Amino acid sequence: MTHLHITTWVVALILFFVANSLFKSGKEKPFKIVHMTLRLFYLLIIASGIQLLLGLGAITGEYIGKVILGIYVIGMMEMILVRGKKGKPTRIFWIQFVIALIVVILLGLRLPLGLKLF
Repeated sequence: MTHLHITTWVVALILFFVANSLFKSGKEKPFKIVHMTLRLFYLLIIASGIQLLLGLGAITGEYIGKVILGIYVIGMMEMILVRGKKGKPTRIFWIQFVIALIVVILLGLRLPLGLKLF
């Protein structure tokens, strides 16, 4: 199950950067398609994350923090794309996205279900 969750995150990040580049190059219709596909992957990420969480013996504060930060990262991805589409500034959201993503990845690697890199 962990592999499904990681795969959905990786695909979602790829789709996010593809959608962002499509928007910046002015390709409205492909942007819309990729953006809607990305939204589907948000749901898959949340569903696989909930399934992982429910499979744990004991849910600690670190897992709860990772869930909250993971949902925050999804929110920042969506805010960047939507605000960019509306022509509003997105710099602060990019900063928050990068910081939250790094923390989520490090937490995911540190926790017992993650890969044993540390």
